[in-house]
Amino acid sequence: MPYMEFHPSQIPIVKTFVVNDEKAAVESAIEMVKIGFDNSSGGFKVLMPKDQKLAKRIGFTVTSEINSGLRKTKQGRNLRYWTYHHDKDSYAIVLISAGVFSDLGF
Repeated sequence: MPYMEFHPSQIPIVKTFVVNDEKAAVESAIEMVKIGFDNSSGGFKVLMPKDQKLAKRIGFTVTSEINSGLRKTKQGRNLRYWTYHHDKDSYAIVLISAGVFSDLGF
């Protein structure tokens, strides 16, 4: 299968979370695990403030909490994710199941 170039913003989004601190990052991750990755029709987007230090902490918290939650609920943990400049005020992380990503034809 040839490599197709795409931007993470092209992935269909099931739900977007606006996260401004680590507490909200934990809450968002818990909700994503409850909704589930494997049975979704797209991915999840997390919008974070464009403060590099804070964004790194939020990103780490989100990914760690999701991995922990998926393990605890015995869900697949084969996820793909990308971080990018969303706009002048925000970074974004898009997270999606590798299977769903493949099914979408990217």
